[in-house]
Amino acid sequence: MQYDRKDSIVATPSDGSIFRRRSLFKAAGLGIAGAAGLPVIAACSDIETGSGSSQETSGFDFLPEYKEWPLPVEPDLIGEPPNHPSGFTTYPEPVPAIENVPSNSGTFEITVPMWGEAPSPSEPYFAAITEACGGTQVNLRQADGMTYAETSVQWLNANEFGDGIMFFSWMTGSNPNFQETVVNTFYDLTDIVKGDISERWPLLAGLPTASWGQSVWSTDPKDPDSARVFGIPGSFSGGPGNAVFARTDLLEADGLAMPTTVEELLEVARAWSDDAGGRWAFGGLDYLTPSWFGLASADGWAYIDGKLVHNCERPEYTEWLEFRRTVWDEKLVHPDIPSGTLDGQALHKAGTILFQLDGISWWQGFVDQAAAEGLTGSIAPLGALSAKGREPLVYVNQSVDSWTFLRKDLSKEQVEEFLDFCNFASAPFGTTEYELLNYGVEGTDFNYGPDGVPVYTASGAKVVQAPVNHKTISGHVQQFITGTPDMVQARFEYNAALKDFAEVNIFEGMRVEGPADFKSAAQVLNDQQNDIAYGRAELSTIPDMVQTFLDNGGEAAREHYTAAYDKLHG
Repeated sequence: MQYDRKDSIVATPSDGSIFRRRSLFKAAGLGIAGAAGLPVIAACSDIETGSGSSQETSGFDFLPEYKEWPLPVEPDLIGEPPNHPSGFTTYPEPVPAIENVPSNSGTFEITVPMWGEAPSPSEPYFAAITEACGGTQVNLRQADGMTYAETSVQWLNANEFGDGIMFFSWMTGSNPNFQETVVNTFYDLTDIVKGDISERWPLLAGLPTASWGQSVWSTDPKDPDSARVFGIPGSFSGGPGNAVFARTDLLEADGLAMPTTVEELLEVARAWSDDAGGRWAFGGLDYLTPSWFGLASADGWAYIDGKLVHNCERPEYTEWLEFRRTVWDEKLVHPDIPSGTLDGQALHKAGTILFQLDGISWWQGFVDQAAAEGLTGSIAPLGALSAKGREPLVYVNQSVDSWTFLRKDLSKEQVEEFLDFCNFASAPFGTTEYELLNYGVEGTDFNYGPDGVPVYTASGAKVVQAPVNHKTISGHVQQFITGTPDMVQARFEYNAALKDFAEVNIFEGMRVEGPADFKSAAQVLNDQQNDIAYGRAELSTIPDMVQTFLDNGGEAAREHYTAAYDKLHG
């Protein structure tokens, strides 16, 4: 099925983005050289440094020709993609997606983010992937995901990222001018992937046309004819990428109900928290909670009364910061959360925190890890919450989850071989390739449970279940809800309940990158928000914060985003 969606800035950090926090950099096998800053501009580049850009993402005649890849098995639950994806409540007998496996022997090093302890490259899982894909060895240079977005600027500037690098969509904003970086650093894939690629790469040809359109950047943003394909798109997941999960067993034990409003959430948090006893309602409350107050996602622009208005200019922004300050002052938040180094998932499993803000995959992840570790407990996400009786607003994924970029000095033959691997990695649920990539080697990384669903072993939970590895190098031809039957049914119903509240993307059909001054001002504003949220500054400083933001890049960015909005809407 082809989802003919257009692109914009990603709505929120994509799944796994719970780790969008700062900590000490821990790189596995990565050399860091050079100072942070913009990449050197190639002599032929016409891009003005730091000025921002807008890029249309549809209507191109040089994208891969879409050819539907027939699914081996139809899903059990039929949804309304993309925000209400279909699901499998039973585990099918997997079948091979690729009939004629290529014979390759190349080796690539790809930089990817990693949360937690990086597994050894000698694990059988990695050798099995190399054999199954036809001989291509893709070694992962795994760097600390908590600092990946910011530190990647240094790697790119120093040309220290191996043969390629993967970025989640939400990470690209940390680069002062990602448009420049793309066109001056990465391989131009256009001539290799344009037209009918289905004979060699049928799964890549089955990726939605919109996903390939979102992988286009222009060497000159003012010249439509300079648009080219630079990224290998990840999956388009659709629906909410993040949620606040409650330990439902702990709520039940204390006779507390699942909150349905922000006001109810505060009541539950106050009733459950015990600072002296070492339990707190919350861990992080940053990137998703603005939606509870009706604030816009992404770069924070909403179209109100005939003009673009930034979140920080709206009264709801003050309400949101008042909420965050309240939970801090009343000791409803873990006291060490400002450090950015807490393992929220471990605290959630231990019952130290009641609510965990996390990627949507934590729902199944909690079940899998609890089973592997012999723990008890259950979790479920809060629904579409709002404050003061407003209609809820739900952030949903509005872009492909990620891209993999290759260094520009690779040979054509190397790029084609890597695309062979990506074609392998794009196999969807129901295939042997997907099973290997997502569950590992039977008997070592997983065993089939009584219901036929793969269950991770301790090795599989450590090595294969990592949020990022070979399974995220490129996108699947279609994304499904998968896992244990009860979980699939619950997630299917959850998406159905939230889809009518999905945020409308005012920049649909265009990717807008803000000017460098705007990004810098937004980072300062973010730091000041945290100062208020964690008691280091007073709420009375908000007007000055807002004015500083507008004076140092916000007001100029309004003109930039307005021009993009007007181009889209006339």
